Amino acid sequence: MKTQDKHIQKLIEEGEHQLLDFKFEISDSRRIARSLAAFANTDGGRLLVGVKDNGAIAGVRSDEEIHMIEAAAEMYCQPKVSYSTEEWEINGKTVLEVIIPKDEHTKHKAPDNQGRYKVFVRVKDENIVADPILLKVWKRQKSKKVALISFTEPEMALLHYLSEHPTITLEEFMGLTPIINKKRAENILIDFILIGTIKMNITSHGTFFELNDDSAL
Repeated sequence: MKTQDKHIQKLIEEGEHQLLDFKFEISDSRRIARSLAAFANTDGGRLLVGVKDNGAIAGVRSDEEIHMIEAAAEMYCQPKVSYSTEEWEINGKTVLEVIIPKDEHTKHKAPDNQGRYKVFVRVKDENIVADPILLKVWKRQKSKKVALISFTEPEMALLHYLSEHPTITLEEFMGLTPIINKKRAENILIDFILIGTIKMNITSHGTFFELNDDSAL
């Protein structure tokens, strides 16, 4: 167990964010599996166990919490999530740092509140079920299939709309022109995402699409 506390104090001062989550206690392996999977599926990150949401150090309450993290990673993540741990002693209290690297090759599922296995992603300080379009983008990226854009009426309507509005949803895009169905709308958005013209913004309130500031278009 390490006693140098500057590392943990610095992390606590950052507050919870995309790469960091505080856990007062581990009482549900299924729930913690969502955090592990979300970090692995996104940019990696850290859990600080024994730290309250406000940053106060409460300390790990029992060794059982360590076993529950192991169960979360190996039993309730599909496939299992790799992680490492460090134990820190601060003012007589133990903080468990759980380090989850980004998985560059595999996407992991974890059970939602109904026990259904879903792919989770980390968005700011939340774990959110991945949007179906994001899953298809990942699949296309893995297949290395080239994105081909045909600038027909739906494509031009989408770009024109986004030149005048900050965001659009899939449903709004489908309503721009009567000749487009859901599958084609999704494929157009996916192609524009793959070439870097459009980016996704996944939130707890829905998924929005916007022009990528780095796009040449």
